[in-house]
Amino acid sequence: MDSQKHYPKQISCEFFPPNTDEGMAKLAAARKALMPISPAFFSVTYGAGGSTRERTLQAIQGIRANSDVDAAPHLTCVASTRAGIREILTTYRKLDIRRLVALRGDLPSGMSEFGEFRYANELVEFIRAETGDHFHIEVAAYPEFHPQARTTERDLLNFKRKVDAGANSAITQYFYNPESYFRFVDDCEKLGLDLPIVPGIMPITNFSQLARFSDNCGAEIPRWIRKRLESYGDDLSAIRAYGLDVVTDLCRRLLAAGAPGLHFYTMNRAGPTLAICERLALIRG
Repeated sequence: MDSQKHYPKQISCEFFPPNTDEGMAKLAAARKALMPISPAFFSVTYGAGGSTRERTLQAIQGIRANSDVDAAPHLTCVASTRAGIREILTTYRKLDIRRLVALRGDLPSGMSEFGEFRYANELVEFIRAETGDHFHIEVAAYPEFHPQARTTERDLLNFKRKVDAGANSAITQYFYNPESYFRFVDDCEKLGLDLPIVPGIMPITNFSQLARFSDNCGAEIPRWIRKRLESYGDDLSAIRAYGLDVVTDLCRRLLAAGAPGLHFYTMNRAGPTLAICERLALIRG
């Protein structure tokens, strides 16, 4: 994966839009606390079928109003119409948003129709057709392969379709086996794909929560990590200390091998990300 080395290193962070004013205040505090790592952008997730549309917009406006950091709203297309996506793009252009995370997304509970888009590459193609080069478009990548992929070859080709449609860079699902990322990047290079593929990083702070997330999204927790975390039981301080060691070492190996940056899934908390970045000497000022 040597060709990844020519991309500048950047750190970015992901938030989810809270349901309450108190949650929004906590998000604002986390955002402020993360400024010493000089993030390239903060992204904000988007609920199934656009269920958090207004709260995502509110969080994005908060980022823009209170920092110089780029704001990158997620945009999903499942259960959406072209008219609806066009309206959202118009809103973001008026706000001078320049970066999007374009995703297929999940069908809302109880729905069986995909709407006018079935796949993320169709969304990327639509954004390009509507807005030209206005947006820097991030897409998702799956080093351990999408849980719904029929074959690894088909999953790689699906990723290539997103790139060919106009994606500028990619953020991966989180993982704890660096070899899966290295192999994925190598496979992409063999397909002629030349774009930054930034590894997604999930700090380990709560094993039961992590296990639930991983079962849902198909991210593997290697046995040697899972067994050690299980051995700590309800000792959260031991889980966090071990998790900090594991994830810091993962990040160090990724950066040393040429990864173009790190994208932290913060869960709206600054502490775990700051602790990792401090150990990596990524704190500025």
